[in-house]
Amino acid sequence: MTQLLHDIMVYDFWRRAIAGGLIIAAVCSLLSVYVVLKRMAFIGQGISHSAFGGIALGAWLFAGTAAADAKIYATALIFCLVVAFLIAATTHHSNLAGDSVIGIFFVVSMAAGVIFFKLTPGYNRDLYSYLFGSIVALTGRELVVISVLGAAVALPLLLLQKELLYYAFDEDMAAVSGIPVRFLHYFLLVTLSLMIIVSVRMVGIILVSAFLILPGATAQLVARRFRWMVILSVVAGVTTTIAGLGISWATDWPTGAAIVVVQFAVFSALLLARRAKGAISARYG
Repeated sequence: MTQLLHDIMVYDFWRRAIAGGLIIAAVCSLLSVYVVLKRMAFIGQGISHSAFGGIALGAWLFAGTAAADAKIYATALIFCLVVAFLIAATTHHSNLAGDSVIGIFFVVSMAAGVIFFKLTPGYNRDLYSYLFGSIVALTGRELVVISVLGAAVALPLLLLQKELLYYAFDEDMAAVSGIPVRFLHYFLLVTLSLMIIVSVRMVGIILVSAFLILPGATAQLVARRFRWMVILSVVAGVTTTIAGLGISWATDWPTGAAIVVVQFAVFSALLLARRAKGAISARYG
């Protein structure tokens, strides 16, 4: 612990990693509540994997140009938004099931990404970092961008909490009551896309879905009220991120993977505890 605190004090990259990790964890955990309640986990995974196609397209178009990284991530965000809206529109205007539509755009986006990366000579060296992230490579400028975009997502989520709660638990009654459910649906798609792109640099395309699912799912196991679910989701996301960073420092494991393993361990422990409590209650009344 002493050595860890020493490294945090001495090395800027560790301070940036912790700050960026906590921002991402807090905002993703806040969004995770609605992802879990509205059963949007698969669409979140579909959008996150479509980011691969967007990043590859951006690399093909802008690799080697000035401010290439910013252009690549902007392209990826636009690509994810287009895919998200296409999924919503196709599901709404066809008789196909939502999971089928998501699966179609999921694989097409990944296939397009493979092609675009193949067409970008010399850029495959960054493929691993896009897939699995590199939180300790976070720059000061990227931390500022993450902070601004994180606040831009968190603030409306908090301001629209009442409407989102109503929409999450009873969409039909919310529509009858005059709540703009279609707007809220697209709002969640936009915030999902934005947080996925913001998080890719740190945890990668493959692992970002865990940040949008596990904190909310963990909180749902123990919370009986919505407010407590929100609080516990953020607490779970932040504490597991801190623990994962510590494990990554001690073992030299990839940071994103370490955080996800800790998140799953906490979820599994609470799930087993809940099942054990239910079994005891059923047996002894």
